[in-house]
Amino acid sequence: MVGGGVDQTDNAPRPRMPLRPDGPANRGRPPLSNGAKRGIVPAAGCGQSKGARLPSHSPSSLRSAGGPSVVALRGVAKRFANGTLALEDLNLAVRPGEFVSVLGPSGCGKSTALRLIAGLSEPSRGEIIWDAAGRNGRDRAQAPRGRDIGYVFQEPTLMPWSTVEKNVSLPLRLRRTAASEAAPRVAAALERVGLASFRHAYPRELSGGMKMRVSIARALVTDANLLLMDEPFAALDEITRFKLNDDLLQLWQALARTVVFVTHSVFESVYLSRRIIVMTPRPGRVFAELAIEAPYPRDEGFRTSAEYAAYCRRASETLSKAMAAAA
Repeated sequence: MVGGGVDQTDNAPRPRMPLRPDGPANRGRPPLSNGAKRGIVPAAGCGQSKGARLPSHSPSSLRSAGGPSVVALRGVAKRFANGTLALEDLNLAVRPGEFVSVLGPSGCGKSTALRLIAGLSEPSRGEIIWDAAGRNGRDRAQAPRGRDIGYVFQEPTLMPWSTVEKNVSLPLRLRRTAASEAAPRVAAALERVGLASFRHAYPRELSGGMKMRVSIARALVTDANLLLMDEPFAALDEITRFKLNDDLLQLWQALARTVVFVTHSVFESVYLSRRIIVMTPRPGRVFAELAIEAPYPRDEGFRTSAEYAAYCRRASETLSKAMAAAA
């Protein structure tokens, strides 16, 4: 469970992934008719932001219309052995097919929350509920199977002695998937991220963006329904980051997966997300939710638009209020 990416500065040919304007993630999404209709929904106990409105497609209305959650965190707290309280009373629900970004300052517990969802750590208090059946994530027998979750870490974490193909196939080999089944799945994952022609290359021969694409392919090869991404593009240059943002959205639309994306970038969160969860400084909790109602597919036109700038300003203001509330 990890990630990969193609650097814009490469001279090597880069196959492009097809744009899917008719993808499942865009169906039924009406365009935003008025750039001023943007909403912030403060979390319980955080108070109402001045001038905040609840538009017709706000997080609250989406929550009730979206049906059961893929995963929900209820009253979750996490205290580490050294006494650090990373999370306190965290409440968060993720619905099927969503692209949700978790935005907050460094050290606010964003990555910790992601690790709790992935089952890489246990909450100190509260519960993690999976799907409509309300299965408790504390119960290992009832927790989702590994193939249902793909995880992309902050670093590509590739094995330097193995080829791209071998790195991507690692999750399947650990599960002892038959070679006859694994080979086409690895090939398909590499094709999706535009690295089919680099399958025999080694990590040392790849750019930073390409390594992150390999990591993403490795997360996709298990056909996971939920993709957890922990600041995967933070260390990349801006040009490569923009390209990978575009390609990630195309993958999300084409594959109809649910994505939870951790970032400390206001601009990235607005560009990618249908919904942004703004967190307070440590101990982290949800301060507010922002609905980003711009239609998909999103491209350079959106990134340079007045609408995008207004959403970024609103997200930045909300983040500043979250910081002040914790002061």
